Amino acid sequence: MPSTRPSAQKVTRSRERMRAAGLRPVQFWVPDTRLQGFALEVQRQCLALRGDAAEANALHFTEAAAGLVEGWA
Repeated sequence: MPSTRPSAQKVTRSRERMRAAGLRPVQFWVPDTRLQGFALEVQRQCLALRGDAAEANALHFTEAAAGLVEGWA
């Protein structure tokens, strides 16, 4: 068996414990909020949704769902 770094061994053991607990790894890609122009693009998209009935429904649904989770306000 080739030698591995201690940190890699720790990661491997941690992943094995998580899998044994019935979990699996998932990777999410999200927008980089540090990029120049990010805030302007968010503002543009928000303004484009202003007055949209589907957006209003989604917001009401989200607010109602958050109210059902204990400890969320």
